[in-house]
Amino acid sequence: MSETALPKDDVQPVLDAPVEAPVETGSAAVQRRGNGLAIVALLLGAAGVAVGGWGVWQVRHLQANTQQQLSQVQALNDQAQDLKLNEQRLTARLEQMPAADELDARSRLVTQLQGDQQRLNQRLETVLGASRKDWRLAEAEHLLRLASLRLSALQDISSAQALVQGADEILREQNDPGSFAAREQVAKTLVALRSTQQPDRTGLFLRLGALRDQVISLTELAPEYKDRGESLLGLTADGDGASRWAQWWDQVSRYIRIDFNADKNVRPLLAGQSLSQVRLALSLALEQAQWAALNGQAVVYTQALAEARDVLKGNFNPDNPQSKVMLEQVGELSKQPVTVVTPDLTGTLSAVQGYLERRNVNAEDSIKPMAKPAADTAQEATP
Repeated sequence: MSETALPKDDVQPVLDAPVEAPVETGSAAVQRRGNGLAIVALLLGAAGVAVGGWGVWQVRHLQANTQQQLSQVQALNDQAQDLKLNEQRLTARLEQMPAADELDARSRLVTQLQGDQQRLNQRLETVLGASRKDWRLAEAEHLLRLASLRLSALQDISSAQALVQGADEILREQNDPGSFAAREQVAKTLVALRSTQQPDRTGLFLRLGALRDQVISLTELAPEYKDRGESLLGLTADGDGASRWAQWWDQVSRYIRIDFNADKNVRPLLAGQSLSQVRLALSLALEQAQWAALNGQAVVYTQALAEARDVLKGNFNPDNPQSKVMLEQVGELSKQPVTVVTPDLTGTLSAVQGYLERRNVNAEDSIKPMAKPAADTAQEATP
């Protein structure tokens, strides 16, 4: 027992230790309680600031809404004023409007005018259709005038035939029995034009031009002897008697001519200048024939070719192949026709003009009865 018992000194510290511990725990709790209160105070302050800011935002938002509502109210007031003004204007217009009876009378008048307008439109379309036909017929008359001018001025059968054919097509498009006489005359004119042969003036002009190009190569009537290195001068030696004789003969042969046909007419030889003049005269005669061929002048054409033939016979060697061929071609060209007897289009043009006059008279007679009711309707609508 004595061994297990603890001494007093040893037991006292054990009992005192629990007494000091609660004193220290109470001060820490007080400190922690003070910190908690500070935190709560801070939170409350933050919450108060937040509530104050939210309140300020709400106030500003309410002020903005109030301002917007005021502007809307102002706009509504303006619209109300505009509506009021419009109502006043409509009221004034309604006061100016005529009565119901007058409106009925005006509506009947409008209906009548619409009917008259439709009838006038139909008549206008009829008149315009007739005017288009008149334009086409006037074109046919103009084509016939052009064809007559081409025949009288240029004797151009091909162009006149094309123009008359165009006029016949226009008359056929009309499909009018009254145009029978005019179409008959146009058909006769077409047959006459197709049976008339067109002279080849362009071909004659070109053939005469080719002959003019060959004039420069024609030689004189008795050509001069020209040494080509085949004389005795090249076969004999210098100083020989035969050489001197050859030189003398070469010089004399230029001026002396032995003609075994003395009974014929003797003509002087052409010098260089005279030969150029003869060539120029022949070229001018052929050029005159070209002009006459293009312009259909038969008399001038025949005279020019006769002059060219005389120049060839009198100044150039007829035995020369070039001169002989040119003389034959000139004789052949002189037989070619450059003019043609053209048909007379006076009767055809008169027939078409008579048809146009009859058509215009009939159109005027048909329009006059239509114009009278339209004038009466206009007079009734005027009051």
